[in-house]
Amino acid sequence: MRKALFAACCLVVTACKTAEPAPTPPAPPPPQEQPAPEPKPLPPGLDGSAINQQANPCDDFYEYACGNWVKNTEIPADRPRWSRGFDAIAARNEEVLREVLEAASTGKVVEGTPYAQKVGDYYGACMDEAQLDASLPALKAELAKLTVAKNAKELARVVGTMHARSVFPLFRLGSNNDFKDASQMIGEVDQGGLGLPDRDYYLKEDEKSKSLRTAYQEHLKNIFVLLGETPEQAAKSAASVVEVETALAKASLTRVERREPKNLYHRLERKGLKAEAPGFQWDVYFTAAGAKDLQALNVTHPPFFKEVERLAKSTKPETWKPYLTWQYVGSVIPTLPKSFQEERFRFTSENLTGAKADVTRWKKCVRFTNGALGEALAQPFIAKTFGVEGKTTTQQMVVEIEKAFERNLDTLAWMDAPTREQALVKARKIVNKIGYPDKWRNYDALRVERGSFLGSWVNAAAFEQARQLAKIGKPVDKDEWLMSPPTVNAYYNPPFNEIVFPAGILQPPFFNREATAAVNFGAMGMVVGHEITHGFDDEGRQYDAEGNLRDWWTPESDTAFRGRVACVKEQYDGYTAIDELKVNGALTLGENVADLGGLKLAHSAMEAWLAKDAEAAKQVGGYRYSPSQQFFLGYAQSWCSKYRDPFARQMAVTDPHSPPYWRVNGPVVNLPEFQKAFQCQEGAKMVRPTAQRCEVW
Repeated sequence: MRKALFAACCLVVTACKTAEPAPTPPAPPPPQEQPAPEPKPLPPGLDGSAINQQANPCDDFYEYACGNWVKNTEIPADRPRWSRGFDAIAARNEEVLREVLEAASTGKVVEGTPYAQKVGDYYGACMDEAQLDASLPALKAELAKLTVAKNAKELARVVGTMHARSVFPLFRLGSNNDFKDASQMIGEVDQGGLGLPDRDYYLKEDEKSKSLRTAYQEHLKNIFVLLGETPEQAAKSAASVVEVETALAKASLTRVERREPKNLYHRLERKGLKAEAPGFQWDVYFTAAGAKDLQALNVTHPPFFKEVERLAKSTKPETWKPYLTWQYVGSVIPTLPKSFQEERFRFTSENLTGAKADVTRWKKCVRFTNGALGEALAQPFIAKTFGVEGKTTTQQMVVEIEKAFERNLDTLAWMDAPTREQALVKARKIVNKIGYPDKWRNYDALRVERGSFLGSWVNAAAFEQARQLAKIGKPVDKDEWLMSPPTVNAYYNPPFNEIVFPAGILQPPFFNREATAAVNFGAMGMVVGHEITHGFDDEGRQYDAEGNLRDWWTPESDTAFRGRVACVKEQYDGYTAIDELKVNGALTLGENVADLGGLKLAHSAMEAWLAKDAEAAKQVGGYRYSPSQQFFLGYAQSWCSKYRDPFARQMAVTDPHSPPYWRVNGPVVNLPEFQKAFQCQEGAKMVRPTAQRCEVW
């Protein structure tokens, strides 16, 4: 009781004291500014200096991801374009290959290849520029034998002889899978014989096309002058070449028409070709071409060969000589004196590429050696650049994305059950090839002449053509690769139902061992998803699980598919490639469908990967951008690119891929995953209205 009273008192005393006047309390110290939180680090694998932070990713994602890179990057003088992905990797690969080739060309031991002397001699002959200047007499001796065609029989003979050397006047000869039986190889004759990149260059009547044709004819005249003709005679020779090529162009299918497989399959056999175009002496031709007994034959476009027949019957002998001369000389210009190479560069740089300087000789020679002996050169390249981790991780990524494709099939309301079942069968039979072949190509029969690059070049071309023709009548070799391992590219091959990723592309920025899983899925994972989707784009979907051209779609699913790809075509038709040239939505349709599907599949696979890998998810979450943002930035930054205007124009006409700007912005406007990642609101430029969104796979 006494303790309680005391306590109360104290409370009262204290209260009484506070009622008295009190001195002014000292002013409180000013609040200290709190240090700003440390920004999270940039995810490894992304280039912070490329990002334009002033841009809004919801207005222009390419500008946001690549704007500063585009602003600050100069295209190398010898290049028509430069990209952070393909071109930067290719340049690094060339340095590695150069080191190998320079060692081999001086006789040093190069571990990892049984053909070190051949690759070294091929490269060494190419680098011997003094020897190139002495090549003209040998060239003229060959031309004297290869360009005389006084009658139909001689024309068939010289055309066949050139074809045996992989020089293709009038048309092309090769081997291919039988479209209806992909397990067998048959012969194939196809349109060809042009000197410009596309038939449209000969036929369009706009001012730029007319100007280019004038420049081309002047270029031909200059080549004939270098061969020894007077300017007057050279002008006539050039005009006759353009006359023949224009006739061939008029008979050729367009690039868009060639995207339809059914347009390119007419198994007429040799007897059918002879009946279709009897005015050309086919038996003489096939004997000279090294295919004397060839009977199994696909004729891609029969009307083209009617035009070949017409030309063979009506063209004067004096017209054939300049045309055949140009076809041969144009194919071997890299082996000729510098004056020929300078004239070729002048024409192409001014009209087709915009490059400011010719490619240095060592780079040319690396590329030529890779083209001639790619799988021999690949072996030391693999030893120097490609680790087990790259192959293992890519294989895991492929499996995850294939699972994403299977999961996605169940969500496609537009596809009925029978078609879905067939699509699943095909997806599960896709063969994955990663890094390099299991079986290397044999080059024993290739003869390399250290003292003659012209001779080595012709030998290599003839070796490859003989290899192609030797396949005819035999089962398909499913182990074969269509690209050399140092190549910076990837592909889906419908008759093989396979996706192939050479070691050349499995490097930063596409695959980076130090990058987060999200960045790698955006860059390399999208490439994987892209190639898988090619098996189901408007072309690939026409082949079944075994690689045969067969309609496995129900009419209902077929109709629904056509409507969905029509949306994609219309979307890209509205984009500008350069100046007045629009993106050709029909030409680029397959690649655009693959970009859209590949990006969607790779994102789904990334989410599944992170959901089951807690350590990877923890790592990805510790950086500046969310996992989905890292994914889309990894994708976009692998496509940061700059093109010179003439090259951009050429690509708009010939390239089945959209320009890089639209390869980034075109797919993301359709993807809710992108809009969620960057919190883009309806009405933003990178948000396509729901009713207009395109989705195929």
